[in-house]
Formats: sequence, C-alpha cells, structure tokens
Amino acid sequence: QVQLVESGGGLVQAGGSLRLSCAASGNIFRDNYMGWYRQAPGKQRELVAVIDSGGIKNYADSVKGRFTISRDNAKNTVYLQMNSLKLEDTAVYYCNVRTRATIWAAWGDYWGQGTQVTVSS
Repeated sequence: QVQLVESGGGLVQAGGSLRLSCAASGNIFRDNYMGWYRQAPGKQRELVAVIDSGGIKNYADSVKGRFTISRDNAKNTVYLQMNSLKLEDTAVYYCNVRTRATIWAAWGDYWGQGTQVTVSS
C-alpha cells in the first residue's frame, strides 16, 4: 500500500504561481511513476504531468512551459510548480503514484485526496 499526502493548493490570481507537494509513503518500488492529474467541474480527470523514477517528464500540452514537475527520491515527494496560472487551470489536483515490484507484476495505482486550486481574475 502507498499513502499520499498533498499540500499547497489554494486561491491565486491569474498570472500567479503555486507549488503543490505530495509526500508518498509505503511500498514504493524502484519502478514507479509519480504524477499530477486534475479534474475541473463537469470534466473528466486529466493528466497534468508525470515523472518516472529516472527523471523523465511528460506534460499535458496545456501546461507545457508553465508547469514544472520534479521529485525528491530521498523524500519520496513529488512537486508541481505552477507558474503563469490561467482561469482554466482551476481544478482539484490529484497526486498519483504507479509502482510495481517487478516487470511481471501488476501496477499498483494510488491517489491522493486532492487539493483545490482556484485561479481568479
């Protein structure tokens, strides 16, 4: 099992910045991805950014150049630095960890409780 604790959401004006953190604990194997998803009212949950255990990152097109994902492996923590925030970034942001013990094992998929990010005009 993996437990995730998110922090850093809040209210910010358009053009501002926020930094989200997600501390993970439990059975996180060397083969893992840590990422952020978001869900706006009336919309499906969507990938924002993901980083694998080797540091390779992927971003949604809508956040490229504005958001930066990073991780501290010693702390099992993933961060999302959000700059130049737009009204359309308003959503609940969820931390996600996917991990497996071996390449033959099934992926375990774990979610945080979500943190609200609200961008105002």
